[in-house]
Amino acid sequence: MKIKNLLYSLFFSVFFLCGFAQKATESRAEKDYDRFAYVDAIDNYEKVAAKGHQDEKMFQKLGNAYYFKAEFSQALKWYEQLFTLYPNQEPEYFYRYSQTLKSKGNYAKADQMLEQFNQKTNNDKRGILFKDNRNYLEEIKANSGRFQVVDAGVNSVFSDYGSSFLENKLVFASARDTGGVSKNVFKWTNKSFTNLYWSEIKSDGEMGVPQRFERKINSKFHESTPVFTQDGQTMYFTRNNFIDGKRGRDTNKNTLLKLYKATLDKEGQWSDVAELPFNSSEYSVAHPTLSVDEKTLYFASDMPGTLGQSDLFRVIVNADGTYGVPENLGPEVNTEGRETFPFISKDNELYFASDGRPGLGGLDIFVARIGTDNSFYSLQNVGEPINSKQDDFAFLINSKNRNGFFTSNREGGQGYDDIYRFVENKKLTCEQTLSGLVTDSDSGEILTNVKMSLFDANFKPLQVVQTDAQGRYSFPVDCGKTYYVRGEKEDYQTNEVSVKSKTFSGSKDLPIALERRIKPISVGTDLAKTLNIPIVYFDLDKSSIRKDAAYELAKVLAVMQEYPEMKIEVRSHTDSRQTAKYNDKLSNKRAKATVDWLVKNGINSVRLIGNGYGESQLVNNCSDGVICTEEEHQANRRSEFIIVSMK
Repeated sequence: MKIKNLLYSLFFSVFFLCGFAQKATESRAEKDYDRFAYVDAIDNYEKVAAKGHQDEKMFQKLGNAYYFKAEFSQALKWYEQLFTLYPNQEPEYFYRYSQTLKSKGNYAKADQMLEQFNQKTNNDKRGILFKDNRNYLEEIKANSGRFQVVDAGVNSVFSDYGSSFLENKLVFASARDTGGVSKNVFKWTNKSFTNLYWSEIKSDGEMGVPQRFERKINSKFHESTPVFTQDGQTMYFTRNNFIDGKRGRDTNKNTLLKLYKATLDKEGQWSDVAELPFNSSEYSVAHPTLSVDEKTLYFASDMPGTLGQSDLFRVIVNADGTYGVPENLGPEVNTEGRETFPFISKDNELYFASDGRPGLGGLDIFVARIGTDNSFYSLQNVGEPINSKQDDFAFLINSKNRNGFFTSNREGGQGYDDIYRFVENKKLTCEQTLSGLVTDSDSGEILTNVKMSLFDANFKPLQVVQTDAQGRYSFPVDCGKTYYVRGEKEDYQTNEVSVKSKTFSGSKDLPIALERRIKPISVGTDLAKTLNIPIVYFDLDKSSIRKDAAYELAKVLAVMQEYPEMKIEVRSHTDSRQTAKYNDKLSNKRAKATVDWLVKNGINSVRLIGNGYGESQLVNNCSDGVICTEEEHQANRRSEFIIVSMK
């Protein structure tokens, strides 16, 4: 017995110690995750998971840790387990799951997740963009095949990314260790911090041996994504919050990113390193690029006013070296996801990376044209092979020879991120046409010789045409811009419609209906239709005239005053909810209320007939037992004003 009890005690002790060890490992994983040490967090979480432990929070954080490290195939493994065991997740997990599914080419299931994401969020632009661009893969395919892509020839087994032109040099960030680099490690990836390097771009396109950039610019923390003025005298670059030997931290003791400026001194050395005034220790500011005239600096940030996880901003660079107030580029560019790594080409086009727009997976590279009013339009995915199923970013192009560089963590690379060189064989063009049929709004008759005018978003006149013998018009327009189309014809009221052209080559159909100024009326005419009176007059189960209905009834009153011999029948209709008997009674009350209103306002009662038709004349299929929306039911709650005689 003693031996049995001893064995039991030993078993219990071992079990207790194993459980304690598991809890300790899980606790370490939590701490690592909270301080963004994702590599260590993954190691500890996976030790716990290997012992069969299944926990919703653990699966979420394992998926997130890999997702934030852009290792999407590994993130997919844990998100799949998460959704298998715990399918009721917050919307953001549906979006991340869809992105990781794309990393394996499973676009059908990824789209299903995006569909559910959109249903759960309803107003998130990422879901709206997917809903409005369900054929996004076809659009991307149409933009693809325009580039020849090869390894840039400067990569290491570490992370190499984010390049910039400096005369005949390519300046880029690298985590490679040449012996002189600090041994500090970035806990997010357990890789060395990045410094700036440069490589000569030779006349034949080959690259020289990478050399470390100047010591005054490189520190023991991250440096990356520089941009240089055209005269080569000024540079802006990204660095962790570190200057003059001092490391800055936010309230959570994290060291974030800031933008810095340096100038070239008389000895040809970079000096006077200073941070920009709109930096903060509480948010990151990174990845600068300059406008063509160098009067505007663009960058990425999660500063207050950011729409998503990171947005693109711009700030005016004043002639005296001061700066304006940073301005968010707005929803035309930014989403609730990540917009980052902007670049302005000499063709005045904005290239940037985003994971908030329909793409192939991870960060995709997009391009938008910049208008004379600094608006953005014709925004398109640049297509394959620049974009892939993984992260693609930091696009850079020489507008003269169409050569350039970009960064990707796609399969087949040498390191964590790699820089690729490309030649663009064909520019991405976007040609759109606005066209449509012009008709009479009542009869549907085709209208010819209608004056059709096109205006831009600021109502600047652009073009005027006449509808042809088939009643059609057509305007060539830019992609992704807002326009106004106006139709004018004698005896008709002018109609003006706002429209936004599509963001890819093709056409958009925009029919226009014109309403006659003077409409013929006769016995049998429904004044509600003639006067364009809305059909909704009564709230559910109510027979009192609504205020908005009284405003519309005044139109009927005016016609009856103009034609003193006119008699009308007021026909009131209900929806199918409640019983037929109840609805007959309710509709009669509504007809009487309408007649009483007209009598009260001066119409002789002998000129009015009021009848309730209940639910007997529905305008749609919303009968008993049919599930309909409130709007569909409202369509049946209506009044008609039928002319029964005119002398």
